[in-house]
Amino acid sequence: MPRFSYRGKDKKGNRVQGVLEGPNEESVAISLSRQGVIPIAISPAADAGGTTFKLKKIFGVGKASQVDVIMFCRQMYTLAKSGVPLLRAMRVLGDSTKDKYLKAAILGVVEQLEGGKGLAAAMQDYPLVFTPLICAMVHIGENTGNLEESFLRLSLYIERDLNTRKQIKSALRYPLTVIVAISVAVGVINVMVIPAFAQFFKSFGADLPWQTQVLLNTSQFTVKYWPYILMGVFTAIVAWFYYIQTERGALVWDRAKLKIPIIGKILNRALLARFTRTFAMTLTAGVPVLQGLTVCSRATDNAYVSEHIMTMRSAIERGESLAVTSAATGMFTPLVLQMVSIGEETGDIDLLLREVADHYEREVEYDIQKLGASIEPVLIVLLAGMVLVLALGVFLPMWDLGSVALHKGK
Repeated sequence: MPRFSYRGKDKKGNRVQGVLEGPNEESVAISLSRQGVIPIAISPAADAGGTTFKLKKIFGVGKASQVDVIMFCRQMYTLAKSGVPLLRAMRVLGDSTKDKYLKAAILGVVEQLEGGKGLAAAMQDYPLVFTPLICAMVHIGENTGNLEESFLRLSLYIERDLNTRKQIKSALRYPLTVIVAISVAVGVINVMVIPAFAQFFKSFGADLPWQTQVLLNTSQFTVKYWPYILMGVFTAIVAWFYYIQTERGALVWDRAKLKIPIIGKILNRALLARFTRTFAMTLTAGVPVLQGLTVCSRATDNAYVSEHIMTMRSAIERGESLAVTSAATGMFTPLVLQMVSIGEETGDIDLLLREVADHYEREVEYDIQKLGASIEPVLIVLLAGMVLVLALGVFLPMWDLGSVALHKGK
């Protein structure tokens, strides 16, 4: 999402400045007004959403460890609850934090706090460390006087989200390892083994089956043009990573991920669990529905789901109910839609959304447990296909060559 630099005045008339994310300048102005800041000037930030910022996001440069962010939130909860002044608490954590990116962000926030800036506004200048969700929850805590509760909720949320990510990565580690091993084996056979067989077949001068001829032609092409192939692959990978950082590319890729067989369903449920958990947390903290949906759209980390959430927000602005707008997205199951509808009627929407999040998270855990059993047949088919190709391409002509050798011997 684009980033905008702003200058303005707070409620006390003090000059403030910083950087905010938003779809456009008008949206940033609205966000500032809700924070009690009167905007004077808003302009695109230097390199906002540009190459440098995108490359940092791709390679993780500037991102703090999630574990360290969790510890930061827990320690802030403890210090704030104990009555330690905010500036002193931030200084203590800045000096004790080992993660260099988090340490730099905290010390930068401390400098801005000394200049009279609010905590949430200062955090927004470090989007790779403090996500929009963290900034929004801190802003709510500042306005309501419950800053320690905001940090407690954030620590629990980030920890639960991190555990889900770890489970998915752990489940995908085995199949990805097998796929990489198969790819390496095919490459070695194509570059080293097939050329040796080519010389062997050539010495007999026999006609080769088309399966073998395809393998030989592929091998010869790879051996002859491998530098260009590597350059092409590298260029394609870089271009692809850059493309998915664009607004259009992110939308296409994030939508495609949710349609990947077997894995897509798990990713979809994990995203919906994150959305419902985040939405419930913001509503419990007293965030208005529209602002809560905006925060959720940034926290989902999926452009396709984020677009649907913003569509819901627009529909609610037109006066439609949350249940109706949720059904229109097509993302939710009938059970979830029913619970949202009941929550709107009873006024316990945040409680029921937490139950929905629990429901999705249980389904994700169950799907992850059986993920290995679901992917194994696919891996077996891939291995069988590779063995079949090699068997037809290598051993079939050897049988023919054996017949030719016997014929020459006679």
